This record gives sequence, C-alpha cells and structure tokens, in this order.
Amino acid sequence: MVTILPLSVQSATVVKNGTRLLGPVDLSLGETGLTIVLGPNGAGKSTLLRLLHGLEKPAEGRLRFAAPRHETYAKQAFVFQTPVMLRRTVLGNLTYPLTAHGTKRAEAEKQALTWLNTIGLAGHEQQRASQLSGGERQKLALARALIRAPQLLFLDEPCANLDGASTRDIERLILTARAAGTRILMATHDLGQARRLATDVLFLHKGQIVESGPASAFFDAPQTPEAQAFLKGDLVL
Repeated sequence: MVTILPLSVQSATVVKNGTRLLGPVDLSLGETGLTIVLGPNGAGKSTLLRLLHGLEKPAEGRLRFAAPRHETYAKQAFVFQTPVMLRRTVLGNLTYPLTAHGTKRAEAEKQALTWLNTIGLAGHEQQRASQLSGGERQKLALARALIRAPQLLFLDEPCANLDGASTRDIERLILTARAAGTRILMATHDLGQARRLATDVLFLHKGQIVESGPASAFFDAPQTPEAQAFLKGDLVL
C-alpha cells in the first residue's frame, strides 16, 4: 500500500488579492495522531487545512508528501464546517465515493448500509440528504469521508453549531477513525473538545504557527504569550 505521510511543509504562504493570509509555515505531519489546530478568529486555521489538502496553492514554499502528489488525492478527505451534500439520497451520498473509484454498486451499497447503521441513519436510505438535520448531515458527511478509509482526514470545525448529542456522536466517529489508523488534522474553536481529542496542537496567530507540541504540554504550560492569553479566554492581540 502506498503511504502518503509524512507531509513536510517548508516556508509555505497563501496570498489572496495581495494580502498574505497564511505563512510562512513550516511543519511536519507524521503518520499517526490527531492534531488540533487552534487560534483566534482569522488566525488562518481553515486556510492552513485548505493548503495542506490542496484546495489552496502556495504562493511561496512547498509541500511534499511521501508519495507523488497525484497519488495523495485518493487517500485523503476533507469535511467542511457546513457539510456539502450531493443532490442524491442519503444512500446515494454514501455510495458515490465508492462507485466513483470502481467499487461495484452492490458492494458499495452493502458498505453504505453498514455505515448508516453506525451513524444512526438506518432507515433514511431513500431520504434526500438535503432534508436531514444539521447534525445528521454532518454525520453523513463524515461517514462519506471515512467510507474509503483515508490515510489523512481534514476536519474544519465539524461540530460548529451542533448540539451536545450530535457533537458526542461526531467525536465518537473521529476517535474511531483515529484508532483505525487515519491521521487527522482538525480545526476547532471548542477548547473542551480540543482537550478531549488532541494528541498534539498547532496554535496559529496572524497566519503563523506560533506554538506547537504535545497536547498535554500545550494545555498545561503554554510557552507563548499569545497561547497563554488564548487559553485564559483573553483577547489575543
């Protein structure tokens, strides 16, 4: 099996309309773990995820996976804060990633039905995905991302605006995916969630990574004034 990690990023920047949104960024993403990306609004969390996934092109610097870039796209997935639903049924949303990559329809439906049972949507197979609740759509989007067992999963605020029960279900799916070997990079604004899930943390401020390290060290003894202020709930200037 082709392994796409580790991912190395060297002096990468993202620039839009003459304004630098991110960078320069240097980081190495290893093969295991659940990295939580933290920072105040506008720090560049979403831009960083989009850059690493290939949705943003670096204006400077480079990104290097362990495999050729064209081989990495099929082995990673991205779940947005607002879930994107295909104009299909619930079952159709889950079978699509499989059939699009050559899985026979009968096998795709078998796997999709198993996932629908896992996420609590058994019985909704023929319902239009757009008719689901916000929490149900997010669980479906996450299952659709995970159904092909990606090596690398990007999550951009997947529990924003969800209630406690839906957040618990999403976190359970995330932890199960991590235990199965999926490398996860996730942005969140929820410090409680970050403490529950993170193995390590990237803390961004003004488009740069100002602190990184194991989650326990970051939360117990942050080293930078910006991280200290953020964890206290103070304004980060």
